[in-house]
Amino acid sequence: MISETSAGDASRLEWFKNSYSDSSNSNECVEVATTPGAVHVRDSKNLPGPRLAFGAGAWVGFVSHTARH
Repeated sequence: MISETSAGDASRLEWFKNSYSDSSNSNECVEVATTPGAVHVRDSKNLPGPRLAFGAGAWVGFVSHTARH
């Protein structure tokens, strides 16, 4: 995992929210953007703030784990 202290060039990323996000309060969610080398995650309440970047293997492991729990 890579911790990024600023959003950097986040304008080039295409962010999206999970389709299961609560539509009555759409700001309580994380957003995800994919690039060839990483999956980026940010807080939808703080768009220019910090974000995390995960390599493909780490992301697959995270999604697999959360799907089972």
